[in-house]
Amino acid sequence: MVKLDREQAIAVAALSLVVLCCAAAPILSLKARADAVRALADERDMLARLQRAHHKIGGRAEERARIRTAPPMAFLNAQTSGLASAQLEAYLSQVALAQQASLISSGVQQSSSSDTRDMVRIQAILNINYAALQGLLFKLETGTPYIFVDSMTLQTSETAGEYAPVVRVTLILRAIWRRTHM
Repeated sequence: MVKLDREQAIAVAALSLVVLCCAAAPILSLKARADAVRALADERDMLARLQRAHHKIGGRAEERARIRTAPPMAFLNAQTSGLASAQLEAYLSQVALAQQASLISSGVQQSSSSDTRDMVRIQAILNINYAALQGLLFKLETGTPYIFVDSMTLQTSETAGEYAPVVRVTLILRAIWRRTHM
């Protein structure tokens, strides 16, 4: 048998390593391709299931469009956000009056960083009978325009009635407005 010196042994080892790498590269490439094909098939299957579910639930196109669109009266319609805030304050005043609540004060709040440009906020302080508070909140959150109660703070008042205590409520309300043009 031929005896290899040290340089020849290193060269044979390096050649063997290169041959091994050249043989492994196509094998690894084929495995990666097979994994990608399997993942693509899984994603296509999931997409097909989602499309079937969407068509099954969605119904006709005009019904879907009708459901997605809010009625125009769901928004405050004003030229500026200041006018929209004033509309929201006026609406709150009407709802409070219908619930026999006393509107102590209301004012525009700064928009938070999470608000979009079409959001207006107000803070209002009311004195209201505790039993009528639920009706006020229900009317605000289920009526039109769409109003969201972001926070509510209650304080009991010293002028509580015998059966119906009066509470001081601080509300932070948010509503969506649409710019109208003259």
